[in-house]
Amino acid sequence: MAHAKTSFVCLPCRASYKQPFPGPGDGGRSCARCAKPLIHVGSGFAAPRRRDTAGWRTLAVLLRAGVRFQIESCSGGPGYRPRTLGEVRERVAYAQATGEPLAQALVRRELP
Repeated sequence: MAHAKTSFVCLPCRASYKQPFPGPGDGGRSCARCAKPLIHVGSGFAAPRRRDTAGWRTLAVLLRAGVRFQIESCSGGPGYRPRTLGEVRERVAYAQATGEPLAQALVRRELP
């Protein structure tokens, strides 16, 4: 039986790779284009198109805040993630106004 694969991304190259899940003692994954380290994003990730600059900027904000795309249960995907820079800006402003951690504010479906 084949091992499960998970997604990794390279933000500078705007590239996404499906690779086997890293086990203990595995070295870090590197990009096939630029050889920089890949970021593990999880198995519930769907990459934006390479030309979608706003989508990749949104993804970069999410990843730098520590948000990943792990599938929580068998019933669905990773939960809500903002798709536009406008949604990200709203949640960043909310986090700054309320003191809520940025990663938690970014995954809120609705803002109060």
